[in-house]
Amino acid sequence: MRGESPVFVAPQHGAKHFPYRADIDGLRAIAILPVILFHAGVAGVGGGFVGVDVFFVISGYLMCSLIAGEMAQGEFSLLGFYQRRVRRIFPALFAMMLTCAVVAWFAFMPQELLYFARSMSAASLFTSNIQFAKEAGYFDIGAQMKPLLHTWSLAVEEQFYIGFPLVMILLQRIAPRQVIALVLVILAASFAAGIGALNRDATAAFYLSQYRVWELLIGVVLGLGAIPELRSKMGRQVLAATGLLLIGIAVFTFTEKTTFPGFAALLPCLGAACIIHARAGNGVVGRLLTLRPLVFVGLISYSLYLWHWPIIVFTRYFTGHELTPALRLTVILASILVAIASWRFIEKPFRGSLALFKGRLLPAIAVLLVGVTSGAGTLVVMSGGAPGRLPADVRAIYAATYDRSHFYQDGCFSESDHKGPSNADIESGKVCALGDLDDTGPDFLVWGDSHAAAMAPAIDTAAAARGFGGMFAAHATCPPLNDVPLTTKGDTRRCTAFNNSVRDLIREKHIPLVFMLAYWPKYVHQSELPNQGDYFDASIPPSVADYSTPVATALDNTLAQLKQEGVKVVLVMDVPEMGHFVPEALAKAKLAGTSTDIAPPWPYIAERQALARSMLKKYAAKYDAAIVDPLAAFCDNDHCLASRNGVPLYMDADHITASAAKSLGYLFVSAFNGAANI
Repeated sequence: MRGESPVFVAPQHGAKHFPYRADIDGLRAIAILPVILFHAGVAGVGGGFVGVDVFFVISGYLMCSLIAGEMAQGEFSLLGFYQRRVRRIFPALFAMMLTCAVVAWFAFMPQELLYFARSMSAASLFTSNIQFAKEAGYFDIGAQMKPLLHTWSLAVEEQFYIGFPLVMILLQRIAPRQVIALVLVILAASFAAGIGALNRDATAAFYLSQYRVWELLIGVVLGLGAIPELRSKMGRQVLAATGLLLIGIAVFTFTEKTTFPGFAALLPCLGAACIIHARAGNGVVGRLLTLRPLVFVGLISYSLYLWHWPIIVFTRYFTGHELTPALRLTVILASILVAIASWRFIEKPFRGSLALFKGRLLPAIAVLLVGVTSGAGTLVVMSGGAPGRLPADVRAIYAATYDRSHFYQDGCFSESDHKGPSNADIESGKVCALGDLDDTGPDFLVWGDSHAAAMAPAIDTAAAARGFGGMFAAHATCPPLNDVPLTTKGDTRRCTAFNNSVRDLIREKHIPLVFMLAYWPKYVHQSELPNQGDYFDASIPPSVADYSTPVATALDNTLAQLKQEGVKVVLVMDVPEMGHFVPEALAKAKLAGTSTDIAPPWPYIAERQALARSMLKKYAAKYDAAIVDPLAAFCDNDHCLASRNGVPLYMDADHITASAAKSLGYLFVSAFNGAANI
């Protein structure tokens, strides 16, 4: 592209290739090191994740500086720009993904491999941020099991790299003197949209480009020369020091509970902008940023970012527990060594004179890499995670992962992403039926969260045997309680609306009997078991902090209202939590020939269950509610079972399988015997 406009001539862009700035490589080091320490679980850097936001600002600045400089010289080529991006991004990225794919193929269970393959396809197409936003549902596997999770930020950057040059070309032609103003408008709109999205969908606000693009645009504003240069050397030092302070505050004071990105992201982004704009030179801060070790870390920062997270994920996976201090040091050193090798033998050759990645071959090789990688991932997803890799007896055990109650289907179960029956559907009775529902109306209602969906086949079996018909209404992470405050405001609003709809249904249909089921220990302790999943360790005490007061108050109010309306209530206690993802743990034990007795010891389970059980008993007695207690079906003689006769009883760590639930129908027969007199 050719053509000139004063707007594309920034003070620092005297030439097509603007001078190398060692301080920016130092800033890259300041960005990447907290990320690695945070991911490795090093104490004291709870906000280390903000390093990604610093990278966004740097990327926006460098990209805009390059484009603006070339446009000012009339030498910008869109094809050339994209070719440089391919040479910069593709080699190390695809080398990392191929390595992860080989390890995952031989190590992962089918569901784990399916998630990996899906993420690999998305990462190769630079849409992994969208994929991970979609996956953040109730039954999603944990982030610690996703070796490519960190590619979400690359996807945001690449989406920006694809679109922004086109926007710049368009603006150069139609509104060259309004570029800065328009960039500022888009920046403000993106920031405002991100603030709004935090309240509606925090996951989307974190992952999706439209809510993060303002961070890159801060760098663009600097690259366009919109802010006058500082003349004072002291002013530059103060500005750079201020930038370091802002980033430091974010790194050392933020935690995973910090509402982010939103206003909190301003600290690292403005900090990075201050350092970039200061051009601190030979002053104290400038010399700090250009220390040779820091600059070298900045040079390898891309490879370091790519490789550190898979190394951490696979180390945790193969050791079966969280990183110990020794392992933290090991993975950090290993990440640095691998990054140095990747930078030296992959990044530099392909960015240099390697003929293979030059000229017309480059687009063909890029398309081939994307096609093969995304295609292979798609094939693995279509195969269900390639279960044929496993021996038949291991596959039989692992099959319990899919032994899920049909009450989880979209037509029955309401998810937090709005899948399933709407609140209006519930109010009007457009819900799934249990037992033998006829035209005379429902005899009962099953009301609860995902644990209600897991146990529903037991109630369904008992109801059908006794000739009763009922309705099912359950919502992910929503206990069946009126006006209960939950850990996030979004959950509180969502669950309040859902539960109000259920209460309307009970009144409208004059339902005489209500079963209330929930993951009670989670709500009274505000947590699941520590390290639940692949890294569960029963030697770490369960969370038993008492947060039961608001739950107990809501239960008291709910039962009082139902009793006043003449509704008989059956409170269903929860099943014991296993900590392990049971089918996976048992399948891996079968493969390794190790013990399949994976349930936590009885004292552990008893301690974890005590508060919830005490609360339910107290209010059942107060309001003459019945209780169904499944604990004895899983625990006997102070020993609990995760499987029976080699068959898993759970489909994950705390939801029982449909088969296990159907075998528990006998527990609910007495509730229906009493219902005949209602």
